[in-house]
Amino acid sequence: MPQPDDRPDEAALSRLGEELKAFDAKRARPASPEANRSMGDGYRLLAEMIGGVLGGLGLGWLFDQLAHTSPWGIALGVALGAALSVFMAVRTASRISKQASETGWRPLILKTTRGIRTLCPPSTR
Repeated sequence: MPQPDDRPDEAALSRLGEELKAFDAKRARPASPEANRSMGDGYRLLAEMIGGVLGGLGLGWLFDQLAHTSPWGIALGVALGAALSVFMAVRTASRISKQASETGWRPLILKTTRGIRTLCPPSTR
């Protein structure tokens, strides 16, 4: 059992906390607005893909419940939801690509012995 005098020193704990905060502040890299926008666009594409399939699933299930056509409504709903989500994702990806080309962002493509590698130019890192 711990004894009353086994408690850690409060001054040492506060000093350790300050050192940890200083280390985190030095290690953290500031995120660029371009990186935040790109990450948001990626999450938007993911949400469109998942949302379309789940929306089609829900509408298909609802149709099955109302029309008593047990597996066909869900199957048709998932198929239509998947097709719609692919269409929406392609449309969003083309919009993102158009915005990137308007801002002058061009990926650097290297042909190496291991294949083709795409790198961002130094100005966008």
